[in-house]
Amino acid sequence: MGEGRPGVAATLRALNGALGRPAALWVKESGARNLRHRDFLAPRAALSAAFPGGQVPSEAVSAVPSLRGPAVLPLRVCRQTPAGLAVQVRRPEAFQRLLGPLPGPAPPAAGARTGCVVLHCPALRGAAALRPRHLRSVLLADHLAQLLRAQGVGVRLVPALTEERSWDVLRQLRICWPSGSGGSSLTDAVSALKAALGQCPCAAACEQGPGTAESVIFKVHLKSFVEQQGLVGYDPNLDVLLVTEGTLWSLAELQEAVLQCPVSDCLALPASRFPNSSCCSIIHVVNCEEEFQQQQLDVLWRILDPGAHTALQKHLVCGPVKVTNPLSPIGADQYFQLRKRQMYEASVIKYGELAQDEAWTEVIDTLTVAAIRFEMLSTAHRSQITLDLENNNISTKGTKSGAFVMYNCARLATLFDTFQRAVERGTYPPLPPVSELNFSCLREEGEWLLLFNYLLPFPEVLQQAAQLPPPSKGIRITANTETVCKFLIQLSMDFSSYYNRVHILGEPFPHLFDQMFARLQLLGAVRDVFHSALATLHLPPLSQI
Repeated sequence: MGEGRPGVAATLRALNGALGRPAALWVKESGARNLRHRDFLAPRAALSAAFPGGQVPSEAVSAVPSLRGPAVLPLRVCRQTPAGLAVQVRRPEAFQRLLGPLPGPAPPAAGARTGCVVLHCPALRGAAALRPRHLRSVLLADHLAQLLRAQGVGVRLVPALTEERSWDVLRQLRICWPSGSGGSSLTDAVSALKAALGQCPCAAACEQGPGTAESVIFKVHLKSFVEQQGLVGYDPNLDVLLVTEGTLWSLAELQEAVLQCPVSDCLALPASRFPNSSCCSIIHVVNCEEEFQQQQLDVLWRILDPGAHTALQKHLVCGPVKVTNPLSPIGADQYFQLRKRQMYEASVIKYGELAQDEAWTEVIDTLTVAAIRFEMLSTAHRSQITLDLENNNISTKGTKSGAFVMYNCARLATLFDTFQRAVERGTYPPLPPVSELNFSCLREEGEWLLLFNYLLPFPEVLQQAAQLPPPSKGIRITANTETVCKFLIQLSMDFSSYYNRVHILGEPFPHLFDQMFARLQLLGAVRDVFHSALATLHLPPLSQI
């Protein structure tokens, strides 16, 4: 079989297959201490459960190093150790195979059917000012949309932003959301929904009179429908919904988004996301305070449009955002301006007068966006976030912050800019083609750590981050939306440790060029991973800090 880009999952499948057991026995190592001795391990406890006395047949052990496959890492040795069965990779060959094209997800095959997802963010409806809790669900939906698109999935974002409100904070945070004012198609859809309500046994028209809200046009009994249909996971307090024109407009927008999805027949989304689903899937991304209202809208849509797509509605619920010691309720725009001021002050402390130059305005803006996105997205969406607005915890010094990630991305840009200028001066020759590089020079512990923990699994990290669970009876789902931020933070920490310890651009002596070029090729791939991961957060790489 031809050799392709190696992957973690394919290598683990090959290792499990070599032992002839259906159970997943092998694990990938990631800690620096263990990677000094092994790259994969079948733990002793797992072997004892799978083989009598934990003894693996010698012929199976001896066959492991000869495993081959288009995405299987080249294996060097397999041996029994006190910890279990340990495997080491042929590292120079692994470097050679991985340090080629950008390590990202393969594009979908031409004509491939990839499905569609409608992401609905109710926080963007209504006239109320956005709060940090709303911002969390909007940022999450924006990030999830990018992750799904990177896997070839069509995405529609709802609702469209209207021109009636100022959305400056969304533009400042580089949130890409469609805008529009609706049109005759939505007006017609609202009229059709009104007509359907008039025929609905669960609904009763409202006469405008004393004690009735002027805009309420129908009362719909949701509870009886939920009980009749045997729907699971809904709040038991769902009862009567007062339907307004705005309620029907929201449903009309959702219906239009479904109709516009690039799906012409029943499809299943890739990687088992909603397998066997028909049409497109709808995910309501809501904060926990909006969940009840969104469940009402969900049930109303099921009543009025009992199609396959309404049965595929799922709710991705964000935990609360707690703001400590606010003098008054803080809006999303105030939150952004506060973090921007704090980032400016932190940059002046670190870089002095340089940070006060006009050229730094864009840098400060980007660092602020990174700080807020990481603050909102690096925690699992179900968990509470606490925003301490009094203390500046977003400085470039903290290793858990978005600013720290951007700082290390800028260090890589500076490295390659310095190298290119040295090439132009004739100090170094240009970087040779990958095929001419000697990767056996890469023997430093941090080099294998960067390749094995970040370059190798990166495409699978993006796939896992976009992974949505299969259908279930309940309506809530979870997503791994914190994965990319956590990956970037850990990558930044390990890269920073390596970069502080190893001198990349050495003296211009020919006998040192092999190692320098191999290291530059490795760090060029690390830079590409930074750029690809940051793109899912709508963050441009910085060329300076």
